[in-house]
Amino acid sequence: MRKLSVGLVGLGMMGKNHARILSSLDSVDFLGIVDPLKSNVHLEKTYGAYLFKDLDELLVKKPDYCVIATPTGSHEEIAIKVLAAGSNCLIEKPVSTNLESAMRIRDLALKKSLVVGIGHVERYNSAVQQAKLKMINNEIGQIYQISFRRQGPFPSRIGDVGVVRDLATHDIDLSMWLTESKFSSIFAHTINRSGRDHEDMVSINGKLQNGVIINMLVNWLSPLKERKVIITGERGVLLIDTLTSDLTMYSNGKHKITNDYLSHFQGVTQGDITGFAFDKPEPLLVEHENFRDHLLNKTANIVSIEDGIETVKISDAVIKSGIDGKSVEF
Repeated sequence: MRKLSVGLVGLGMMGKNHARILSSLDSVDFLGIVDPLKSNVHLEKTYGAYLFKDLDELLVKKPDYCVIATPTGSHEEIAIKVLAAGSNCLIEKPVSTNLESAMRIRDLALKKSLVVGIGHVERYNSAVQQAKLKMINNEIGQIYQISFRRQGPFPSRIGDVGVVRDLATHDIDLSMWLTESKFSSIFAHTINRSGRDHEDMVSINGKLQNGVIINMLVNWLSPLKERKVIITGERGVLLIDTLTSDLTMYSNGKHKITNDYLSHFQGVTQGDITGFAFDKPEPLLVEHENFRDHLLNKTANIVSIEDGIETVKISDAVIKSGIDGKSVEF
């Protein structure tokens, strides 16, 4: 089997994880790493990879693709240079800092007939994958609402974007991917309590074109780290914990209530609670395997540049709504 050559740009927290996986990924020749910040190279693990002095030195090697794991504000400049040199890209989410920037990356990729994948790693979480299969199989019936809770302590590594672009983009992407529908409207409240230039807490209410209601609570201000997705349908609820890759289904009950004290409540009753067992491979590994296989013309699922652009579009609208206090319609 032909091996793909790959270079990594960025050796921060996510860069370390990419380096760990690329160093042992089948059918891939890991050429080495470029660290634009330089300060990381003496401290962080490189997994035996060669350290290029700059991006130009890497691109001389003509890699089949580059993984871009630098701060969001640098994505466009690096991606444009990589694409111009004729290499495909796997870019950490979000694509870039705004819609116009993301579209410039897309346009050059189309012009050069190259592939750009986006690292929305939550799609590859095994519990999320299993939940989507159950939705496709209509196991909880028509979907009414999806709620997301993504909160935890402030990550000191993030300095160039706020909580919307760094965290909420995960759930914006999952909203559309799980339901296979786009947003029709979005409204958000944002606040800043850490003294930084960007928002650190957001509450988002949205509606998809297929009628599903979306709610997101996202912040960097909580000592409780939580990553939950609650999918409510006509026949029950799917609860996903992406931290543990656990999936639980709460089915609607079929029992009659004859207790007068409870009989005035209208609605469903609680039925069976089912926890599911399944393999739980590392999501980032699955992401890399899919991007590799896509470039090798095998069956694979990647997050396309168009998907990434749609997520950036919605995150732009969330930030605008938080500033203006008005709903954004699409």
